[in-house]
Amino acid sequence: MLVVKVGGSLYHHPRLGPGLREYLGTLAPSSVLIVPGGGEFADAVRKLDVIHGLGEERAHWLALTSLWAAAAFLRILLPGSECESHPDAARFDSLPLGSIRILDSHMFCQFHASAPDHLPPSWDVTSDSIASRAAIVYRATRLILLKSVDVPPNTSWSHAAEQGWVDRHFPHLALDLRIPVEVINFRRWLDDNTTPFTPDPGTSSTGQVDPVARS
Repeated sequence: MLVVKVGGSLYHHPRLGPGLREYLGTLAPSSVLIVPGGGEFADAVRKLDVIHGLGEERAHWLALTSLWAAAAFLRILLPGSECESHPDAARFDSLPLGSIRILDSHMFCQFHASAPDHLPPSWDVTSDSIASRAAIVYRATRLILLKSVDVPPNTSWSHAAEQGWVDRHFPHLALDLRIPVEVINFRRWLDDNTTPFTPDPGTSSTGQVDPVARS
C-alpha cells in the first residue's frame, strides 16, 4: 500500500482532477491511501488563530476538522474513492488491488492521540507529518509527497523543513521511516499538460539517520 499526500497548494490548479487520476493510474495495481493537504481550508484556521488567539492546541484540532472538507473535495475529483478512518492497519491487506482511500485526518489523529508517539498538537504538524505517521501506522511500502516545489537532490529533511518545503515536525518522523520517500513537483507536471506522467527514478529516499530528499 502507498501513502500519497496531495498538497493543498495544488487545489486551485484546473488540471488537478484529471492529472491526479492519471497519476494514480501509474501506481496501479497498488492500493493508495491519500492524505489531503490543508490548503486554504487550514489557512482559514491559521487566520482565525492570529485574530482570536485560539492557541496552538485548539487551532491544531480545528485545522484537522477543516481537512474533512479537503477530503470531501478530493473525493469529488476521484470518483470511486472512499473515506478511510479505520485504525486497523491489517484491514488494508483485504482491500481489492487498486483501491483508493482518502484519510479522515481528524479521526486518524484523534484515535492515535493517546499513543506515546502521537503527533503533537502544534502548527509544526501539517499534512506532511500526518502522511508520514499514516505511512508508519498502515505499514505503507512508499510515501509520496505531491507538492508545488522542487526539493533539490541530496537535501536533508532538516534543511527541507528550514526552507518550508516540509513541515517542521517531519524530520523527526522521517527517522522512523524505513521506506522510500518521494517528493514530486506535481504542479510543474500539471502545467505541462501535453506530457504523460513519467515517475522520476531519482526521487526516492530511504530512511537513514538524517534522511535526504532526492527529487
